[in-house]
Amino acid sequence: MPLRTPRPIGTLRKLGRLRTATAAALLALAATLVAPVPLAAHAADATTDYCGGQCADILPPGENGNATLADILANKVFGTRPDHTMDQLGPYASLATGYPGVTDATITDFFNSSSFGVPSNQVASVTIPRSDVTITRDKKSGIPHIKGTTRSGTEFGAGYAAAQDRLWLMDLFRHVGRGELSSFAGGAAANRGLEQEFWRQAPYTEADLQSQVDWLAQQGGSRGQQALADAQAYVDGINAYITASKNGRYFPGEYVLTGHVDAITNAGTIDPFQLTDLIALASVIGALFGTGGGGEVQSALSLAAAQQRYGVAQGTQVWESFRERDDPEATSTVHDGTSFPYAGKPSNPQGEALPDPGSVVPEPLVYDATGGATQATTRSPGVLPSNLFATPRKGMSNALVVSGAHTASGHPVAVFGPQTGYFAPQLLMLQELQGPGISARGASFAGLGMYVELGRGQDYAWSATSASQDVTDTYAVELCQDSTHYLFHGSCVPMEKLERTNSWKPTTADSTAAGSYRMQVWRTAYGPVEYRATVGGKPVAYTQLRSSYRHEADSILGFQELNDPTFVHDAASFQRAAQDINYTFNWFYADSRQTAYYNSGTNPVRASGVDASFPVWAQTAYDWHGWDPTLNTADYTPPSQHPQSVDQDYYISWNNKQAPGYTAAGFGDGSVHRADLLEDRVKALVQQGGVTRSALVKAMASAAVTDLRGEDVLPELLQVIGSAPVTDPQEATAVQQLTAWSQAGAKRTETSAGSHAYADAAAIRVMDAWWPLLVQGEFAPGLGTGLYNALGADLTVDESPSAGHGPTGSHAGSAFQYGWWSYADKDLRKVLGRPVQGALAQTYCGGGQLAACRDVLLSTLKQAAAVPASTVYPGDDGGCSAGDQWCADSIVQRPLGGVTDDRISWQNRPTFQQVVEFPAHR
Repeated sequence: MPLRTPRPIGTLRKLGRLRTATAAALLALAATLVAPVPLAAHAADATTDYCGGQCADILPPGENGNATLADILANKVFGTRPDHTMDQLGPYASLATGYPGVTDATITDFFNSSSFGVPSNQVASVTIPRSDVTITRDKKSGIPHIKGTTRSGTEFGAGYAAAQDRLWLMDLFRHVGRGELSSFAGGAAANRGLEQEFWRQAPYTEADLQSQVDWLAQQGGSRGQQALADAQAYVDGINAYITASKNGRYFPGEYVLTGHVDAITNAGTIDPFQLTDLIALASVIGALFGTGGGGEVQSALSLAAAQQRYGVAQGTQVWESFRERDDPEATSTVHDGTSFPYAGKPSNPQGEALPDPGSVVPEPLVYDATGGATQATTRSPGVLPSNLFATPRKGMSNALVVSGAHTASGHPVAVFGPQTGYFAPQLLMLQELQGPGISARGASFAGLGMYVELGRGQDYAWSATSASQDVTDTYAVELCQDSTHYLFHGSCVPMEKLERTNSWKPTTADSTAAGSYRMQVWRTAYGPVEYRATVGGKPVAYTQLRSSYRHEADSILGFQELNDPTFVHDAASFQRAAQDINYTFNWFYADSRQTAYYNSGTNPVRASGVDASFPVWAQTAYDWHGWDPTLNTADYTPPSQHPQSVDQDYYISWNNKQAPGYTAAGFGDGSVHRADLLEDRVKALVQQGGVTRSALVKAMASAAVTDLRGEDVLPELLQVIGSAPVTDPQEATAVQQLTAWSQAGAKRTETSAGSHAYADAAAIRVMDAWWPLLVQGEFAPGLGTGLYNALGADLTVDESPSAGHGPTGSHAGSAFQYGWWSYADKDLRKVLGRPVQGALAQTYCGGGQLAACRDVLLSTLKQAAAVPASTVYPGDDGGCSAGDQWCADSIVQRPLGGVTDDRISWQNRPTFQQVVEFPAHR
């Protein structure tokens, strides 16, 4: 049975409705406009590589992310794709069923070799965009191997290669970063929703973008100067490709389809890039993956609901138990006995500015909407998924690292990578960079590839997971004079009014009517306004201020150091490089001798008594220590206070708690977490000893196809149910199905590769239907509807693979990061009479009585078992029919351009992933 290809969700859906004759005519025209790719039969020079063929990586769907008009039309009419568009998707997908048989010798059946250079018999093409750089692409994957004789040439080549592979995507994202996507790519509802969501978080003016460039020049020292020189050479390379492709008529076809270039006359422009475009791109990536905190207003609302339900003292205890700030049962990446206190609950909170009941109103963003802009509820697609920036949406990457003391070879082994979502083309791109002061291979975000951001050097490798620690605070600024003035350090000052007006016309690829609208944000010294409310009767505006706001570009220094073989040579130097990255990431390192971990980010030093979980008054007494509102700089916790470790027996991370004492920015770091799927498997391997690369790959892949609820909560559910005989036939059948599935490992895998049918399908359907029902039945009666719903806004109840309602959205791969698994686990263990550390303030299931709890579980289970598959999996407009369980779970490479790729079976793993084991060191 062939894999199903999802319908495009970009502005290009209308193409599918073109008549074949028209498409064929356009295809014939476009085919005459494509320039040949230069080819030469020699290999890129290989730099000394200490991995000895034991390093591998994978990044689906494929390296090539550019398609000419001819390519796009051929994809729509004939289903063909340009070379290297989808060739990494098959090996990546096959691991879901093939992992049990993986050996060290067969790892490259599922990953690409990430050795430096290209063997002479594997050279596909050589491009020399200028005399001091050569771009060699390999036959297997088309990855650019960039070799420069000068540093400037190396960076020029990196920019040229990036434009070859991702020009259209880079152009989209620089417009997203400026809040101008609809004007650039059409006014579809998804486009407008995306630019609105992002621009609210980072409403930068051109002066704001330029100020980040100036900051690097003035404050970055010699490395800052070098970074700007590298970035300028990179931009020059991008612009060189724009000029060449426009003149040669082989530029991305999306420019034609969105009306920027005329297919017949070649009239029109592709605007050149500039340094501020890179800042706009960096701000998008920072907002997606490198921030943490916020949400203090919602926390205040759920606290108020708890206090209304139980009274102030008891309600606060109940709320704190669900908050799980520093849960003693939580799995921590650092488990060597050290702790790193940060953002905990103060003993005597100061400056809290909790809203009056019923007074909170979100700040409006959109004004003066006309034409197509009034159709905000239509299903017209955009060029980027509308939930790309949905919050929270950062918990996806993972890492497994084992020290040499526990491996078969005596050298560390690592399997790690970021989960950046599944797109066509991918947000990341692979490259190798070799030049003066630069030697690395790996992945970089499109448009930010001056350096490899996640990958390997000559004798070391590194990766990251999103940490999302609390670097964002909500302030209540007291209004004065009117709604657009506020008290700032004793003076009544005006807010800054920021506006962005977008207008658009219908394009060839988008049927949305012409229209326009204006976005408006009021900005204060404490950040943009998000809500209005009253506090103690006083009118306030709630603002959000994050430490990386207006400083997204600063992290370039750390990435520069990670690529520099003279800088990174051991665990300590790696940690020093990570300290120069102000995004909130967990960084992992392995070479032939050492492993290491470091949590990066500019963690502000808060005023004494400030509780980071709630809004505080915008007053001098509660400002961050050393805060300069003009520059948005402050005093940050020193590196020694960041979670870190060297040569721990093993490290795992799946966006879980970093270390004891390090308070999570949000709810959900408790006794059951997705990271437990890795923790249990890697800990068992380490206890056995002799860990190999393939064993670690198997551990990761096994966790990637396991239902967290089924592995870590279902056994307790079945034990409660099994406390008495089950006599109802329907209930007994469901229990038998769930028991068999649990004993088989609670996997969500196909019966065989390509079958598109799950083993234990009935049990999986029952669990998917049961979980939200059992959680509501377990907790809602005790909490009451108001508090139950308020806590559900803090932490969604469920995020199964097929849950389109979850934070990540449907067909996104990532699952089980957010949910009430820990709450259910702690509550059920209390009912069963087991010890619980950090227990909930009350026992909820059946009022704490085993028999009553059992009745709740059985009644909700019976209800769930009766729900048909067509209701559990209702189908969608992306090609899934109602009741198709496999399709509901499946991963879709969401189109960001004109070419679509196949959907694949679900697996919960990083998008870009490395497998490394260095046998030698410099």
